[in-house]
Amino acid sequence: MAGIAPEGSQFDARQYDTKMNELLTSDGQDFFTSYDEVYDSFDAMGLQENLLRGIYAYGFEKPSAIQQRGIVPFCKGLDVIQQAQSGTGKTATFCSGILQQLDYSVTECQALVLAPTRELAQQIEKVMRALGDYLGVKVHACVGGTSVREDQRILSSGVHVVVGTPGRVFDMLRRQSLRPDYIKMFVLDEADEMLSRGFKDQIYDIFQLLPSKIQVGVFSATMPPEALEITRKFMNKPVRILVKRDELTLEGIKQFHVNVEKEEWKLDTLCDLYETLAITQSVIFVNTRRKVDWLTDKMRSRDHTVSATHGDMDQNTRDIIMREFRSGSSRVLITTDLLARGIDVQQVSLVINYDLPTQPENYLHRIGRSGRFGRKGVAINFVTKDDEKMLFDIQKFYNVVIEELPSNVAELL
Repeated sequence: MAGIAPEGSQFDARQYDTKMNELLTSDGQDFFTSYDEVYDSFDAMGLQENLLRGIYAYGFEKPSAIQQRGIVPFCKGLDVIQQAQSGTGKTATFCSGILQQLDYSVTECQALVLAPTRELAQQIEKVMRALGDYLGVKVHACVGGTSVREDQRILSSGVHVVVGTPGRVFDMLRRQSLRPDYIKMFVLDEADEMLSRGFKDQIYDIFQLLPSKIQVGVFSATMPPEALEITRKFMNKPVRILVKRDELTLEGIKQFHVNVEKEEWKLDTLCDLYETLAITQSVIFVNTRRKVDWLTDKMRSRDHTVSATHGDMDQNTRDIIMREFRSGSSRVLITTDLLARGIDVQQVSLVINYDLPTQPENYLHRIGRSGRFGRKGVAINFVTKDDEKMLFDIQKFYNVVIEELPSNVAELL
């Protein structure tokens, strides 16, 4: 299951690893240099005062793992390949690196950032503006679905940084509305996404129009062979900064899946597990409020004691239920994602995803509860035929293999 990509998934883990290792061993050693210096605070990074002000005003206090390693080499003008999950602070890493190096006395585009979607480009634009607030940075997002005329007007009035999607950026370069002469930094964000969306040719075309001496940063959750190929062609002795996903939070939590062919079979599977559940405290996640109610009724009608909370309950009711659960008078809690981030119950050592989360990120918020503070935990995922792609994406996202549940589950707890 884990090694074979189901329909609709672009990712083949085994092929990817083999290819990656070949690249790194054949002549990769002299191609990449790795960069291991770690800065524990933003203050130690040698950033200009007004950039620091922006970073702190934005609400950052301590740099994340990627920021501790990634900001300084970028500020030094090195080509970088930075690999870390979404949501780990990559955006602020390259925004800081760019803002540190701009010449604010020249209102010409000096940095170009490409992203796979409009939403992401606009999000990066916001972060860049906020962090560069005290520097007086001018940023513009060039994305599809907006007025070309308006883009041209803003670009001709002068900006320091352009963030955009490949199609519109290429269009602006081709029309010479975006002048490349002063561009000295080029960043590809979510490079793996961009390549899987078929932007490869456009990225190459954009590269051809940029000055030859340019600093390149590639940021990506995974490094598929196509991304490495880009780094080969356009980068000069890049340093590779890798923040492993498991450093992010899932250590100590054993994860399993149970193949339940059909949705209807989940209930029996859960009841089979109930004795195991009640040994420790456990949380069961489903995807809707209605399903919380439905499952709670079903479990109770089979004489299993469970508590339930969801967003339709008033705060007071939720507090009472959570108090019971914390005190251990009820041992099984059924809930939705809405509450996943808020449940901080120390004793939970088992999480069941009755429904897989609809977003891979939520997986972490759900199961990251159980093994908190170095304690061990177990997560069990119910997987129907329709869920296989999602399970696959979760494994890819967190770089984990979720094995099939062994029969001795009680011994693992």
